[in-house]
Amino acid sequence: MTTKSPAPRATFQEQVLEQLGRDICSGRYKPGVVLPPEGELCERFAFSRIVIREAVKSLSAKGMLDVRRKVGTVVLDPRHWNLFDPDVIAWRAQSTVVDPAMTRDLMELRRIVEPAAARLAARRATGQERQALRSAYAAMERAVAGDGDYVTADLAFHATVLSAAGNQFVRQMQEAMNAILKASFRISSEKPGGPAFTLPMHEALCQAIEEADEKAAELASLRLIEQAEADLLEQLQIEQHASDQVS
Repeated sequence: MTTKSPAPRATFQEQVLEQLGRDICSGRYKPGVVLPPEGELCERFAFSRIVIREAVKSLSAKGMLDVRRKVGTVVLDPRHWNLFDPDVIAWRAQSTVVDPAMTRDLMELRRIVEPAAARLAARRATGQERQALRSAYAAMERAVAGDGDYVTADLAFHATVLSAAGNQFVRQMQEAMNAILKASFRISSEKPGGPAFTLPMHEALCQAIEEADEKAAELASLRLIEQAEADLLEQLQIEQHASDQVS
């Protein structure tokens, strides 16, 4: 699945980190491959060795690279990567390579986490959190009408649900979950009529949490995930068909 490119990073090191991360996730540098030497990377990016080393150090911390004496910097298999790192999630989502396994696993994770979080939010949400959820929903309505960014409003809505669950471990996962949701929402929002179609589903979830109806909240969350899954599978089929046509 594909998403729009992120905004440019603020520093030279972060720019190199972004590009190398995307190169690895797209398969330009496959697992087991040794990255080009520092000198070549300096020429490619027109930055100093210090900048390149810092980017490599960051990627190593994410489990994507391993610097080995007398060998070089080796790209590691995805099973070693920090798959909950928001950067890693975003880079994999931006890849032009269709990854059905990643799509399946992301949707399964959403099924595991979000309906339970919605149930807890219906039980525990404070008055302020319920107001924040209604405000996020109102922003989604305005975006569907052409005023504002739908994906941003959608993310705010789901982030509020996760936060309102009142679970410290779910809150700790929130940054990673936001990256997962962003990858999914961009596909849904690009489908003609997609945001308008799912708006009533979001309102049902919002209302269930406002009314402290745990069962209704859980079911509304699950329905949203099922629709997102259908949209993603449809997009994968379109991309696969286009790939087959080219080959």
